[in-house]
Amino acid sequence: MLSQPAQSKPSVDQRRGELRQQADQFHARARDAAELGDLKMAAELILRGLDCERRSVSLGPQVLQLIRTT
Repeated sequence: MLSQPAQSKPSVDQRRGELRQQADQFHARARDAAELGDLKMAAELILRGLDCERRSVSLGPQVLQLIRTT
């Protein structure tokens, strides 16, 4: 059986950056859709961007996790 090389896990900061970049892309696409009059698509893209922003903020250890480990 062949073993696959271990892939390095992206750091929290890298993952946050990726999510923020995705959010920016969704917001730019939403702006374009709104300018074309496709408000339904614009709204969907805004929600996707906001989800990326929310996930970027919630990455890393949470307060409760820190309290339990000490």
